Amino acid sequence: MNFMSDKKKIRKIILEKRGQLSQEEIQKNSKKIMDKVFSLKEFINAKIVMFYVDAKNEVQTREAITKALAMGKRVVVPKTLKGHGLEAVEIKSLDELKPGVFGIMEPEQKVGIDPQEIDFVVVPGVAFDKNCARIGYGAGYYDHFLPKLRPEVKKVAVAFDIQVLDKIDSEPHDVKMDLVITENQVFPEELSHFDIR
Repeated sequence: MNFMSDKKKIRKIILEKRGQLSQEEIQKNSKKIMDKVFSLKEFINAKIVMFYVDAKNEVQTREAITKALAMGKRVVVPKTLKGHGLEAVEIKSLDELKPGVFGIMEPEQKVGIDPQEIDFVVVPGVAFDKNCARIGYGAGYYDHFLPKLRPEVKKVAVAFDIQVLDKIDSEPHDVKMDLVITENQVFPEELSHFDIR
């Protein structure tokens, strides 16, 4: 089996599994995951935080966005510009979001902030492994966007346990995560430089 079809196969299997989760499970486990994210010292110290806006049984982020705004953080979310990749657009409220290119909620405004200003990023994905490799949705938007961040900025993926595999074969352009957080696990397991309480 070649590598691309392998990725496609993984996507299909994991998305089917995730599609079978109940709304109750998603809500309960999303809260557990986001509580861990909010306890990271890197998140606590961040002034500008990037969240994705959840869709289709992803780990829910909307409550977390509202909470981060209430904490006084500046929040940016992705805006997809077809053919131009992602822009990180600042929002002050979830009310500013409208269905975008893929039906995902995003800001109408097109002008993003400089990625170099972002201090912390919460990253979505389809599948991850225990070494923090990631399989996204196949369009490569995050793989193009994440290298524009400052090198020290933490890229933290959030996922449900069912989305974590033992090993994913990465390609050179695939950006690894610094941390993968699920409802019951955190990878990598040796978290010397992360402070999860």
